[in-house]
Amino acid sequence: MSILVTGGRGFIGKRLVEALVKKGYQVDILSRSEVDSLTLKECTASFIKFDLLDPVFDFDNIVKKYDVIFNCAGELLNESLMHSLHVEATARLIDACKKIAHKQKRTIHWVQLSSVGAYGASQPNANIERVVTEETIPAPVGEYELTKTLADEIIVKAADEFFSYSILRPSNVYGAEMPNNSIRQLAVMIKKGLFFYIGKPGAISNYVHVDDVVDALILCGFEPRAKGQIFNLSNDCDQSVVINALAAAQSVSPPTIRLNESFVRIIAFVFSWLPKFPLKKSRIDALVSRTHYDTSKIERVLEFKPSRDVKKTIVEVLK
Repeated sequence: MSILVTGGRGFIGKRLVEALVKKGYQVDILSRSEVDSLTLKECTASFIKFDLLDPVFDFDNIVKKYDVIFNCAGELLNESLMHSLHVEATARLIDACKKIAHKQKRTIHWVQLSSVGAYGASQPNANIERVVTEETIPAPVGEYELTKTLADEIIVKAADEFFSYSILRPSNVYGAEMPNNSIRQLAVMIKKGLFFYIGKPGAISNYVHVDDVVDALILCGFEPRAKGQIFNLSNDCDQSVVINALAAAQSVSPPTIRLNESFVRIIAFVFSWLPKFPLKKSRIDALVSRTHYDTSKIERVLEFKPSRDVKKTIVEVLK
């Protein structure tokens, strides 16, 4: 079985490639990043260096030998590239897959790494109790979330007898090499004694360990029951679990101060003109969120449940 991983040099894609190679699969990595000799020496996977945004990219030639394609390619920072990469490049790759699959009379299975950001935030207020399932109507906010959701829609519509798919939507993915510094910045605030809780107790942190995401992606790639399915994946916990774990890892007392949400929002509004003022609306929304991502579907269909305890593993980010 021949496998292609796009974005195989990224945070999640790299871990996925390592796991697939360990299981004995033949893996090719498609990446726009430079590949150094050390990486090539230590990994048995083959590298294909090419930019999916290249207008002359030969998609047909790339996909013709693969049975499973894991699409982990993503643009996190440059919004001007998100639609081209997440939507247009995905559509072109899928068209190539379908053309080859129909010509060769065989099935190509597509595994899409998406995001629970497809469901958007709680409305009208972030602190409303909400349970999100795969049946929740998408309402993405932000270019990354919107373009990822559009890609999901293209994939679902493309399914036929020769092209199958599985879509995995994880929450905030963490691990030792994560590029996002939000958890590290939170840890700094805790260490300096500057962190405080906002609003009533009960806020939820939506995290999932990168290795749990990789395990779920592999199931989506090779478990027949995963075909034609969308799965949410999160290891939700009370916000205090994360805060206390980060405090303990830094040998400081856990925060106990809790401020009224309305008061904090007023302060944030008054000082919103300051470019580096830390209390932005989006930050407050995240700290008071009571959104829970129901993972009962992936537990029921694939018998999979995240096994990395957030309390014990969140500190990997600080190493």
